[in-house]
Amino acid sequence: MGKLDGKVALITGAAGGIGRAASKLFIEEGAKGVVMVDIWDEMGRKTADDLGPNAVYIHADVSQESDIKKSIDLTIEKFGHLDVVFSNAGNPGPGGGIEEIPTDEFDHTIAIHLRAAFLYMKYSIPIMKKQGSGCFICTSSVAGFQQGMGSAPYSLSKAGLIHLVRIAAVELGIFGIRANAIAPGGIATGIFGQGYGLSRESAETYGELMKGMLAAGQSIRRAGLPEDIANAALFLASDSSSFISGITLLVDGGLLSGRIPQDPEDAQERYYDMINKLDPEDQKIIVQKIQEGAAKTLEQLKFMKPEIRERIMKRMQKMAERRQQYLNPKK
Repeated sequence: MGKLDGKVALITGAAGGIGRAASKLFIEEGAKGVVMVDIWDEMGRKTADDLGPNAVYIHADVSQESDIKKSIDLTIEKFGHLDVVFSNAGNPGPGGGIEEIPTDEFDHTIAIHLRAAFLYMKYSIPIMKKQGSGCFICTSSVAGFQQGMGSAPYSLSKAGLIHLVRIAAVELGIFGIRANAIAPGGIATGIFGQGYGLSRESAETYGELMKGMLAAGQSIRRAGLPEDIANAALFLASDSSSFISGITLLVDGGLLSGRIPQDPEDAQERYYDMINKLDPEDQKIIVQKIQEGAAKTLEQLKFMKPEIRERIMKRMQKMAERRQQYLNPKK
């Protein structure tokens, strides 16, 4: 018997990375139905076809309230009930400091992460109350606990999810409905490449190449994998966690316990070795983003004390020289 026998789950961000791994695992564990929500239609449809008749793909943009309702309606239409909602869709959000972040991009990031999870709860709760049971799972992040692990809107939305499941746990427990979150650490997925503006396909390749980088900075010396988060979601979706609600489960390889010290020059060398394995056009996109970031930093230097400015300038010059050395080696 599977851990999800007879259960119906809706998973957002299901075409890639964590969502795809969770969809596969839920089907393997006997789910009666898995509704896969995403906007990456090619991969979403292919994955659903590969998983068989118990998996259904729907194109839905979770930043749109109407699309959220549509995906819930499809779930009930196809399978008759809804036991698990795994709000997993996400984006890296805009980079830069608070003063640089466009308001519309801030709003969009909050909408995809926090607002979408709230709306999935809002429209699924009446269904689950009638059933007398249900389970919400949200993909938060270590960025929701600590600064410096994601953009401002990304980190704020992830922190909001941590508190949302606490609120929902208290409010909904009396109806037999649970709510929990998972906080992944460095997971080798396409979200890193998406942050540079790469296509979904190229971002997946970038995520694979990130494994070596991610392994070096945490106590468990390997990259986190989508399957690690899928297994955590399976536990929280199953009856094995029936007395657990309101928590955020860290699945971070020990990252928040303390980062492993690294030689910055060695880390930079590993990073550029990784970039050199990408398609030349993707390399250009990433190098341009790096250069844009350096230009913004230089612009900010004029507001700093002279001794700090000089130190940062020397460091940036050294990094630029090493970048030139690794990405444009002399023939």
